[in-house]
Amino acid sequence: MTTRHTPDACTLLDADHRNVKKMFKEFEELTHSKAQATVQKKRALADQICRELTVHAQIEEEIFYPALRSALKDADLLDEAEVEHSTAKDLIAQIEDGDESDPKWDAKVIVLGEYIDHHVKEERSEIFVKARAARGLDLVAMRDELQARKEALMEEHTAAA
Repeated sequence: MTTRHTPDACTLLDADHRNVKKMFKEFEELTHSKAQATVQKKRALADQICRELTVHAQIEEEIFYPALRSALKDADLLDEAEVEHSTAKDLIAQIEDGDESDPKWDAKVIVLGEYIDHHVKEERSEIFVKARAARGLDLVAMRDELQARKEALMEEHTAAA
C-alpha cells in the first residue's frame, strides 16, 4: 500500500486526467468563435485530446487494469471502466475522422469531455481507492512502467503524424 504523499500509478493517471480536462475547457472556450484561425486551433486541440486519451486508455488497459484484476476480488468496476473506454474510443474515432465544419463535430468533442469527466470521477472515487488499498500491488513501480510505456506510445503517435 502506498501513501498519498508518494507519487504512484494513480497519481500519474490522475495527472493525465487533469491535463485533458484543461484541454477540454480550452476547447469549449474556442467553440464560441467561428474565425478560421479558431477552427484550426480547435482541430489541433481536439487531435491532441484524442491522442492523449488514446495513449492513456492504452496504458491503463495494458498495465493498470490487468494488475488490478489480479489484486482485486471485484472486477465489476474494471469491466465498467473498459466498456467506458470502448465507448470513448468510438467517439474519438468519429472526432478524428470527422470534419470540423460539420455542425455536430464540436458537440462530439464536448460530449467526449463530459463522458471522460464521468469516467474520471469513478476512477478517482472507486478504482484508485481500491488500488491503493490492495495488498501486493506496487503502485510506485507501476508508475514507472506506465510512464515508460506512455512515452513510447507518444513517440509512436508523433512519428505517425
